[in-house]
Amino acid sequence: MSRRPGNPTRRFAGGGSLGGLFHPKSRPTPLLPTVLLILGAVLVIGYFYRGSGTSGTLALSRLEGEFTCTSEVHQAIPYLKKAYGDSMRKVLHVGPDTCSVVSKLLKEEETEAWGVEPYDVEDVDVNCKNLIRRGIVRVADIKFPLPYRPKSFALVIVSDAVDYLSPRYLNKTIPELARVSADGLVIVTGYPGHSRAKVAELSKFGRPAKMRSSSWWARFFVQTSLQENDAAIKKFEQAAASDGYKSRCQIFHVKSFH
Repeated sequence: MSRRPGNPTRRFAGGGSLGGLFHPKSRPTPLLPTVLLILGAVLVIGYFYRGSGTSGTLALSRLEGEFTCTSEVHQAIPYLKKAYGDSMRKVLHVGPDTCSVVSKLLKEEETEAWGVEPYDVEDVDVNCKNLIRRGIVRVADIKFPLPYRPKSFALVIVSDAVDYLSPRYLNKTIPELARVSADGLVIVTGYPGHSRAKVAELSKFGRPAKMRSSSWWARFFVQTSLQENDAAIKKFEQAAASDGYKSRCQIFHVKSFH
């Protein structure tokens, strides 16, 4: 590629002459093409994420350098498959931006997937609206009983949503998620110290996120008569370690109610 000639007006910057700046044939500043190039790249990336079934919210959060535990579920799916095997054939995901997770799971072979979106869906993309229209994704307040029979799904995965629930509602919601699962419940939650919802988002989530420690969750499982799934934990950790994967969120594997 030939090298672009320099801007002739710059030659006069040190000499004090202004003739080059007002010359009718002087070239425009290269700042505008650079800005247009960056803007075009942002639009292309946003379009790519929407076209692949990922909501605009998730695409925007990645561009800003943020992350959510729901986006972390995308990365964990291969290791969840190795940990749960055939149980990954009938999955319910619960949490914000569930449409992106459901869309990814539906692309897996011999996998049925459903989702529960606990929050506002006014700004979702066309793909998400289609999943809601078909009944694959439901919009429901998870502080109340889910509209499913016991053991309706082999595996239930919940991400982010539990970080916005008070202990009062967690005591009901987590056992309810275990009730509708047959082979296990996977809880993907943030680490203490990781900020989540901004002030502008509080109207959507209802309260600031509360990140709880692993010891807090251990006590919670005992208090609610839930048991951690040691076999699934071992398989998941082995699969993740062999591939060098380390989650940016806490992942708990809990047994279903029998």
